[in-house]
Amino acid sequence: ASYGTPDDLKRLVDAAHLHGLSVILDVIYNHFGPDGNYLSTYAPQFFTDRHHTPWGQAVNYDGRHSAPVREFVFQNVAYWLRDFHFDGLRLDAVHAIIDVSEKNLLAELAERVRALDLGRPIRLILENEHNEARHLHRTKGKALAYTAQWNDDVHHVLHTAATGEGDSYYAEYLTDTGKLGRALAEGFAFQGEVMEFRGDRRGEPSGALPPTAFVAFVQNHDQIGNRAFGDRMAAGAAPEAVRAVTAVCLLLPQIPMLFMGDEWGSIQPFPFFCDFDGELGEAVKRGRREEFKRFAAFQSAAARESIPDPQAESTFMSAKLDWANLDAPVCQATLEWTKRLLAARRSHVIPVIPQLTHGGTFREVGQLAVMVEWTGEDGTVLRLDANLKDEAQPGFAPAGAAFWQEGEAEGPLLGPWAVRWAVQLP
Repeated sequence: ASYGTPDDLKRLVDAAHLHGLSVILDVIYNHFGPDGNYLSTYAPQFFTDRHHTPWGQAVNYDGRHSAPVREFVFQNVAYWLRDFHFDGLRLDAVHAIIDVSEKNLLAELAERVRALDLGRPIRLILENEHNEARHLHRTKGKALAYTAQWNDDVHHVLHTAATGEGDSYYAEYLTDTGKLGRALAEGFAFQGEVMEFRGDRRGEPSGALPPTAFVAFVQNHDQIGNRAFGDRMAAGAAPEAVRAVTAVCLLLPQIPMLFMGDEWGSIQPFPFFCDFDGELGEAVKRGRREEFKRFAAFQSAAARESIPDPQAESTFMSAKLDWANLDAPVCQATLEWTKRLLAARRSHVIPVIPQLTHGGTFREVGQLAVMVEWTGEDGTVLRLDANLKDEAQPGFAPAGAAFWQEGEAEGPLLGPWAVRWAVQLP
C-alpha cells in the first residue's frame, strides 16, 4: 500500500488529464514475478512446460486450457483502460511471449483493444527485441494494431557513438555508420540481417513505416539499470557528445522519450534494485554479478564484488533523484537548453510529421557522419546533418537555413560533435 490504493491511482490519472497529460501504463504479460506468485498452486493451467523464458516456465497462451489464460489478459487490458482511464499501454518484452496459435496473443489483444468503445484514442506500444515491423503497419495513416515500438536500435547507435563502448551487444553498433543512418532514417538498424550476438536473423524491413511508429531515446530504465553500476551517459561521456546525441534524438521525427532527470543532465545512477527474501534474494545478487563475467572490466571476482547488491536499501536509495541537484547552475543551464530543443521541435518538426508517411533516406558522409532526409507528401524536406565524432568532417551538402545547430558547422564542414537540422519547404 506504499504506492496508494487503486482509487488513488485513478485520481492520479484523472489529475494528469486535467493538466493535459496522457498516462501510459507499463504492463508485463510475458511472465509472472518469482516472489509472491501462487498461481501455479491454484491455477497450474496458467503455465506450460512446452515453452520456457528467461524467467522459467512460459505463460500458457497456446496450449490446452489456454483460453481462460488469454481471456484473463484481455480483461486485464480492458480493466486498465476502462476503469483507470489510462491512455495506452506499453507491453514489456513481447519477444518473450511464446504463442504459436493461429492468431497469437499480440494480434488478438490489439483487435480486442481496437474494438473497445472508449471514446478516446488508445496507444499501444511494444518492446520487441525481434523488430517485427508487421505489428506496426498502417492504413491511411492509422495504426492497424500497435501504435509504436520502443526503438532500442536508435539508443544503441547513439550510445556507442557518444561513449565508444563496444561490450556485449554494443559491439555490432560501434562505429557502424550504416546502422547509425539506417536507425535514424528507417527505425530499425537490423531488418533481417544476422545479429552475431543473438546468433540468428533479427528484424523485418521498416522503411515503409512512418517515423512515429518508433519511440526513440538516448537512455531508459533498462539500458541504465542493466549496467553494472547503473551509471548514466552524462557521468562518463564528453558533455559535447551527450549534447550532440540528445539534439539528434529530441528533434528526430520518431517519438522522443526522456528518462527521469535527463532533461537537466542528472548524473544520478539508476542501479538495478529489488526486494526479495532469503534464498531468492541471494540468488538474484549472485546472478547479477555472474552475468557481467563476459565484460572485460569484470573478469576478476573482486571486480564483480564491487557491483552494488540489488537487495541493499542503499542501492535503492541511490537510484532516487536528488532534486536539490536541479538548483546547480549547470543543471539549470541544461534544463533551459532542453526546453529550447523541445520548443524547436514544436515549431519546426511537429508541423512536418503528419506529412511523413514513410521512413527517410540517408547518406554516409564519413565515419559516424551522416546526412538524413525525410520527405513529406507535400514535398517538405526535414534534413539532419550529424557528425558524431570528436574530429571535424567535410562532405556535407548545402542544407539551407538551419533551425538548430549544435557545435560548429559551416557549409560542407561539420566540427566535432556537430549537429545541424533544417527544413526545406517545397
